[in-house]
Amino acid sequence: MDERDERVDDGAGGGAGGGLGGAAGGDGGVPEQRRSGEPVGDVYEWFRRGAKLLAQGNPAAAEQLLARAAAEEPASRSIREALARAQFDAGSYAAALENFRAVALADPSDDYAQFGWGVAAARLGDFETSAEHLALAVAMRPETDHYRAALRQTRATLAARAGAFGPLLPGAPGYLEPLAGERPPPPGPASGPEAGNHGGPGADG
Repeated sequence: MDERDERVDDGAGGGAGGGLGGAAGGDGGVPEQRRSGEPVGDVYEWFRRGAKLLAQGNPAAAEQLLARAAAEEPASRSIREALARAQFDAGSYAAALENFRAVALADPSDDYAQFGWGVAAARLGDFETSAEHLALAVAMRPETDHYRAALRQTRATLAARAGAFGPLLPGAPGYLEPLAGERPPPPGPASGPEAGNHGGPGADG
């Protein structure tokens, strides 16, 4: 997924003035740890290092750091969102859904959290929930192509499951009004955050 801007002003510990932690120590992206097993650094450093590992394509290692940070600062939406992305990329879709859901419930206007909730639900086979939250994301950011693509794919899956192989009727779950001059998409399987070619559910730049 495309990288989102790191947001560290919503309660992440040590946010203001915190320095960028060094790259994770050890081979294979394993976070450096103290003898106690706790990662080196503070919450802010765990968040920054976790985000860096995620960007480098190491979601499992990122999840370790970000889960520790989230345990210390459960109210931080930035940390929870980054953790959800890492969990999604690591294939932990149920855990990712719960963290995207927590962010979206804390701030229903967060289009990216709604998108993440929707694509995680699709991966878990709950296409009705997926359509609901993807539709919210599209309503908030209608210009975002990968939001619209994910909703179309979920909508097509719902239509196929209902035995219909054309566009859904207005008012049906997942219905998306086409843009002017836009052709209805062919039905196909719902996909996850890769719809926008991002490493985990990501928003546009």
